[in-house]
Amino acid sequence: MTDSDIDRLLVAGASGGTGREVLRLLGPRPVTVRALTRSPERRRSLRAAGADEVVVGDLFDPDDARRAAEGVDAVVSAVGSGPRALLSPGEFVDGRGNRTLLDAAVDEGAESFVMESALGVGTDSASWLGSVFDAAIGPIQWAKADAEAAIRGASVRHTVLRPGVLTDGPRTDEVRVARPGAHLWGAVARADVARLLAAAPWTPEAADETFEVVGPCGGGRGEPIAADWRLPGH
Repeated sequence: MTDSDIDRLLVAGASGGTGREVLRLLGPRPVTVRALTRSPERRRSLRAAGADEVVVGDLFDPDDARRAAEGVDAVVSAVGSGPRALLSPGEFVDGRGNRTLLDAAVDEGAESFVMESALGVGTDSASWLGSVFDAAIGPIQWAKADAEAAIRGASVRHTVLRPGVLTDGPRTDEVRVARPGAHLWGAVARADVARLLAAAPWTPEAADETFEVVGPCGGGRGEPIAADWRLPGH
């Protein structure tokens, strides 16, 4: 399968801020977009945001994950837990949910899996901001690291993005993207992260890569990578 053969893409975490931005980007483009949500009442709003199909399901349920991934060529996972989740017992969707979705995607023959992670995840040397994330939401970071490891070990083309502090600002298309260890720090608009997530399955330079991502005002010492982030129909 080539990039141009991606006809149907699943957006998990579609109800969240980043997920909805992915829908808005891909909705008008020549690809069928399926949104996954846990809330039946959000069907109409997700279709309005750009989804062609909406599946209601829980990523902790393998059958729901398989139903969501059925027939898709690529998956964009923008699922994530907020700090309040630390107060609840049980596992995080960042870890177990992503792993369940990954297993379903591989079983269904998907060719690309893209995950939104966070600065500081994993064992790579991180910036001070990554260290703050680790200290503040350590269990969620560990869950993301577990999912990242599973993705890299799976038989699927993958891209993992580790953004800094997410904001609701406008898209700038001026993000700084570098490989782990670049010590990037700073904020980045969800809309900018969504563009990279949406474009990753069609961007050759993003294949089997993990990137740190911050906005134009962020800092770091790593060398930014050069990539032509391509959306379908580009």
